[in-house]
Amino acid sequence: QVGLVESGGGLVQPGGSLRLTCVASGSIFWNRMGWYRQAPGKERELVATATRSSITNYADSVKGRFTISRDEAKNTVSLEMSSLKPEDSAVYYCYAETLRAGIPYWGKGTLVTVST
Repeated sequence: QVGLVESGGGLVQPGGSLRLTCVASGSIFWNRMGWYRQAPGKERELVATATRSSITNYADSVKGRFTISRDEAKNTVSLEMSSLKPEDSAVYYCYAETLRAGIPYWGKGTLVTVST
């Protein structure tokens, strides 16, 4: 069965760091994997993605602060977040699309709250 499960969210103070990890289950080869986020009252937006060939894409708002990485052997994608700001608070969703047909899959999300 195919699925994405996120972990690592939580409460952190401004300027702090968090690491999110997503594990993809199922015997599937993934092309693009990454993270999106959705804050209350806002649309879901791209945070960072990485292709199978390690091409990365970041939202301007997180460049220099967030780093995406993949472990193909473990079928995971991680997001290292530093210098967190209150505006980074959101539900973070793992995203992955299959290599063969580009079918998208989403995780259920993990909440990140940046606050004092």
